[in-house]
This record gives sequence, C-alpha cells and structure tokens, in this order.
Amino acid sequence: MTRTKETPAPVKHDVALDLAGLSCPAPLLGAKRVMDDLAPGQVLLLVSDCPGTFDDLSAWVKYTDHELVAHEKVEGKRVAYFLRKGKSAPPRAHATLDIRGVSCPGPIVEAKKLLDGMQRGEVLHLISSCPGSPADVRAWVKTTALELVEMREPEPSVYEFFIRKS
Repeated sequence: MTRTKETPAPVKHDVALDLAGLSCPAPLLGAKRVMDDLAPGQVLLLVSDCPGTFDDLSAWVKYTDHELVAHEKVEGKRVAYFLRKGKSAPPRAHATLDIRGVSCPGPIVEAKKLLDGMQRGEVLHLISSCPGSPADVRAWVKTTALELVEMREPEPSVYEFFIRKS
C-alpha cells in the first residue's frame, strides 16, 4: 500500500464505489457525488483502473477540505483510493451566482431573482465581493423564508453564501 499520509493499516471505509472500467473524469465525478452525501470524517473507498485518477484526485483534494488518505494497487490495473471527507466541505448547491464586482444591493436583488425560480429545499451558492454583503444577506434571510446554511470568506474580500429556499 502506498500511503499519502501516515495512517494505520488497514484503512477503514464507510462507503465503497467501484468505477473500474470508466475513464476519467468519471471516477472523480463519482467520488464527488458520493462525498457530497458523506458526513465529515467519513471515508470513501474508490476503486478505479483509469491511469489519470490519481492525478485527478490529488488535484481535487487541494481545492477542497477532503483528504486522499491512501491508495493501493488491488488487482490488475485496479487501484483503491481512500478519501476522507473534510470537516468544512461546502453544502451541495443547486445553482451558483458569481456576482463579484457588483455593489449592494445588487447581489441580493439578483439572488432573489434566481431563488424565485428555484424549488423549495434547493440551495443557491452566492459569491460576492461587496463588503456590505455579509450584513445584507444575514438581514435579508431573517426577513424571508430563506435559510443561510453557511457563509465563508475563502479569500480576503470574497464572500460565499449558501442560501436554502425554505
């Protein structure tokens, strides 16, 4: 077994997904779908025989809070990858509105238009660079049938909001 981090052997997993026979990017996309539904800390065992899967997963975990715990060759060209879900993975969004560069109240006005067309329970991922948007979004959702699931500042002066339509 090749370990990407020091971990005790064998690696326990909560869910297994065998995507052998599918070429890239299918293993990565399959892993993402399953990881979206896991709880933080749970481990996915992904089996793939696509030679690009290791590079895809290695790049993907750099941009998420997930971790590629270990990988091992299992049989033939099949490789088992163990992925642990991060603690702060963003909620699953049904739509994204990237409105950086637009001043308030523009982000809320455009988000409302988009949310009006969404179904109950769906989540909007709103991205804004307006410095007033954190306070505005918090106040707005309190007066509506919306839920602010999460707010982040992934980089200075960029705000991400995950808003669920109730």
